[in-house]
Amino acid sequence: MSHLRPKYITFDCYGTLTNFQIGPLTREHFADRVPAERMDAFVRDFSAYRLDEVLGAWKPYVEVLENAVRRTCVKHGIAYREGDGARFSDAIPSWGPHPDVPAPLTRVAKEFPLVILSNAANHQIHHNVAKLEAPFHAVFTAEQAQAYKPRMQAFEYMLGQLNARPEELLHVSSSFRYDMMTAHDLGIRDKAWVNRGHEPRGNAFYGFHEIADIGGLPGLLGL
Repeated sequence: MSHLRPKYITFDCYGTLTNFQIGPLTREHFADRVPAERMDAFVRDFSAYRLDEVLGAWKPYVEVLENAVRRTCVKHGIAYREGDGARFSDAIPSWGPHPDVPAPLTRVAKEFPLVILSNAANHQIHHNVAKLEAPFHAVFTAEQAQAYKPRMQAFEYMLGQLNARPEELLHVSSSFRYDMMTAHDLGIRDKAWVNRGHEPRGNAFYGFHEIADIGGLPGLLGL
């Protein structure tokens, strides 16, 4: 069995490494406004609007959240309250990693430089990265790139900063819609999809290695 030997291993952060708890927080925050029988749909629509909000020109992440919350409230016919978006933005830096992350990530970091490309604000991401307990060669944000994933501009910024070619990376993510499809289109040949259960398994056309969690990453690298 041949093992992957990338120049850099690049990661999505929220959802892939950090336990992105926006679903549970949505249920808690809107419990007094959204009936229980409609909460699943509300959470799903909030997720869809967040994706839609990052497809255009860059804007601060708190605005992404505020706009997505407002649009979800309008769709469901409930009141939007000032500060709803900030409730989520303020919580994000406190979220830590999935339990399976720190040990294997630290192991991999001894052999390969690790990089994060995240749809984050600069003031948020370093709090989350510190909780991962592994050293990172570089951390890039949408704010720095002035573009959010899945836009190619975000990935192109990272490649430029690293002075790397797409074929020199292994990109690791739990999301096809934000990461894997664009990575494929840019020529990032080696991709690892972390099956966290928040997206269905992607089309094999995109060419990826599937792992259940970050514990599966060392095996792909022969460690």
